[in-house]
Amino acid sequence: MTIARMHIVDAHTAGTYHVVSRCVRRAWLCGVDPLTGNDYSHRKRGIEERIFALAAQFAVAIYAYAV
Repeated sequence: MTIARMHIVDAHTAGTYHVVSRCVRRAWLCGVDPLTGNDYSHRKRGIEERIFALAAQFAVAIYAYAV
């Protein structure tokens, strides 16, 4: 059972959080798809740019990331 963020995160205290997201349904995000041979390497830069744009909008610092 999941717990709502409002019960985990204290809005009045700064904190460090480990956030994870993943693709499902065999959606190939970056690199070469071994099934179809399609190359999706060009997506990595766009994803990285989006991570930092969203971080600036929400005033959060990114300490580390992996795409």
